[in-house]
Amino acid sequence: MSIWMIGDLQGCCESLDALLARPEIAGDAEARFWFAGDLVNRGPASLATIRRVMALGERAVAVLGNHDLHLLAVAAGLRRPGKSDTIQEILDAPDAAEILDWLRHRPLAHFQLGHLLVHAGVLPGWTAAQTLALAGEVEATLRGPDWQAFLAQMYGNTPAAWDDGLEGADRLRVIVNALTRMRFCTADGTMEFAAKDGAKHAPEGFMPWFDVPDRATESVTVVFGHWSTLGLLERPGLLALDTGCVWGGQLTAARLEDHKLVQVSCRQYRVPG
Repeated sequence: MSIWMIGDLQGCCESLDALLARPEIAGDAEARFWFAGDLVNRGPASLATIRRVMALGERAVAVLGNHDLHLLAVAAGLRRPGKSDTIQEILDAPDAAEILDWLRHRPLAHFQLGHLLVHAGVLPGWTAAQTLALAGEVEATLRGPDWQAFLAQMYGNTPAAWDDGLEGADRLRVIVNALTRMRFCTADGTMEFAAKDGAKHAPEGFMPWFDVPDRATESVTVVFGHWSTLGLLERPGLLALDTGCVWGGQLTAARLEDHKLVQVSCRQYRVPG
């Protein structure tokens, strides 16, 4: 049995089907799949995509991405759909309640076999164990009766840095922002959210979160998506898998045991800008 780690889908079900049909993957009937978040939005088939992942049942682990959380917030009436959103078909679906309930119960971080899966990043001071514990705080809230109240307070860029003494909405917001939105931070872990270009275009005083010296997750392999302008990046302790499927790039899967790559070329549905 192999585990295949897959980058951002963003509603590109055609690409997902093509990837899963590749002989390296389809030939293993017991294969497991880790999805790096952003299952939905911007692509043409958000509903089909999330149903496809759900149908994999226990064979799939999908961490929550910022677009997945956006879907939940729109469904709760807390956010307005954006002009490039493609999530209305989910909200109108006869099984919308089942889909949203399933999504609320996804993790924000997953750790197995020395690999830590998140959507965007991990603050440099967090160990893998701490990341899982903090993610668990958000997961418990999302799965509880007050999940809509949490989403109402989730958005915002402050506090921009972690403090063990944070409480309430501020504490959960920092956790969500780190795991689902972060690209750049300072050496002391202060996050920046405006810049979306590649790693070489860090704002002054900032660096890619994974380049902070002596980050606490250096002893494990952090697997993430979210950063299409970064593209595929593999180095010891790091595997970035968002290769811009919805932008006409590729959809990438990496086999956990040896990081063997399988990629399919994707139809372009969105133009950056």
